[in-house]
Amino acid sequence: MQPIISVQHISKKFGEFTAVDDVSFEVQAGEIFAFLGPNGAGKSTTIKMLTTLLKPTAGELQLAGHNVTREPNETRKVFGIVFQDASLDDELTAYENMQLHAVLYGLPKKETNSRIEEMLRLVDLWERSKAIVKTFSGGMKRRLEIARGLLHHPKVMFLDEPTLGLDAQTRNLLWNYIKELNAKEGMTIFFTTHYLGEAEAVAQRIAIIDHGKIVASGTSEELKQQTGTTNLEEAYLKLTGTQVRDETLDSAEGNRERFRSIMKNKQR
Repeated sequence: MQPIISVQHISKKFGEFTAVDDVSFEVQAGEIFAFLGPNGAGKSTTIKMLTTLLKPTAGELQLAGHNVTREPNETRKVFGIVFQDASLDDELTAYENMQLHAVLYGLPKKETNSRIEEMLRLVDLWERSKAIVKTFSGGMKRRLEIARGLLHHPKVMFLDEPTLGLDAQTRNLLWNYIKELNAKEGMTIFFTTHYLGEAEAVAQRIAIIDHGKIVASGTSEELKQQTGTTNLEEAYLKLTGTQVRDETLDSAEGNRERFRSIMKNKQR
């Protein structure tokens, strides 16, 4: 069976710095896949390449049958994404944020209203649909971002630190929504997190990247067996070390290149 995500020998350089170094992995359709790594390990750069925000220096990316580099517009139609940083318009209502997304993705007008209601009900925000987003709590904003990312029926959902900064109850609620979507719609979930307990509890398979290379992959049980440890956190630390990491060129240069790419697209 052809994987829905295929990353083959991908590298990304920023000048003399190699952020991602000959990385290969695959994700099957309907899988919940965790992509873990320390700060600056190459995680964010890989996700940006998969979601068309950065072009690889070498290698090939396939997403739902599309070549990500050669078919960026077609690729964008098949995935949804929740960024680590908030990307909602705080001055609009929840419903207006959803409408804007529907327009950007060309959702047929006759489907828009019913689809928005369906997604807002899914995340328990329908009763707040007319409220201005700046009045929402952090958890409510995260739920709205997930609803927005699901509006156009994506085959793949990318979640970059979706529960960062949320309390335990809200994190649990969000993961229940995500697992329900995966079970009901067969949606592929690709997520990052620094809460290793989440990855151990939710992910069906895990890849760990460090210093731009995949250092291990498998189920949580397989990673524990490979490292002779009793939980995922111990396995992770054994594979990546205990030294505290700072953000590196993986994020700084990636953000600069993303900005340049956006500006080029605006000028076309």
